[in-house]
Amino acid sequence: MEEVEAKAAKILRQRTRQRIAKNGLEYSMPSNVNLTSIYDTGVIAILRASSSLALSQAAEALRDGGICAIEVTLTTPGALQVIEQVRLALGESVLFGAGSVLDADSARAAILAGAQFIVSPSCSVKVIELCRCYTIPVFPGAYTPTEIVTAWEAGANMVKIFPASVGGPEMIKALKAPLPHIAMMPVGGIEINNTASFISAGASAVGVGSALVNEQLLNQGSYAEITARAQRFLQEVRRGREKS
Repeated sequence: MEEVEAKAAKILRQRTRQRIAKNGLEYSMPSNVNLTSIYDTGVIAILRASSSLALSQAAEALRDGGICAIEVTLTTPGALQVIEQVRLALGESVLFGAGSVLDADSARAAILAGAQFIVSPSCSVKVIELCRCYTIPVFPGAYTPTEIVTAWEAGANMVKIFPASVGGPEMIKALKAPLPHIAMMPVGGIEINNTASFISAGASAVGVGSALVNEQLLNQGSYAEITARAQRFLQEVRRGREKS
């Protein structure tokens, strides 16, 4: 059974290489490089954009502000097509991941569409195992110590603590006390005024949604404001790391 699964994973990886090569994208074993970029900046932007044009423009604004990792949630209509189109447009200058991934089939579809990392609101060992086969960074969601340890031992690169708005920075600090070796990324309720507190409490990165990019900003074409917000979030990450 394990031999069959290994062969299947190999075939899927080959298909991914072929698809990316066909579309003119560079294929590499990206896990370590992508993880380093995410850790260095400390922010993943969470976007819900229904068109590749809106996402491309928002991504460029975020990149200009210093944020290189963008999560496109699968709850967005046509999310996989959007990811594929934007990756073709922007190449390797921005990391695009898929969020709200609930099962292995969805994770596989996202990876084949070009997703460079996978984020889930829950802890699915099957999703983690699939991503490890592809050497794609995976950030499963968890809330309790048991869930967090389960995700980490299954191979998570970083554990998404969700919803972080419930426990706040104090919860991250409490969790890191017995689990200092586990990289954590709080998501939910992250604002400019609490980012430094989450980071100084022990978070490796934060996931930011509407406080960074929202429908109003996209509809108004306020890309300069998105760039400015990105810069402020990164400043707060640096300030938090100086405190820790």
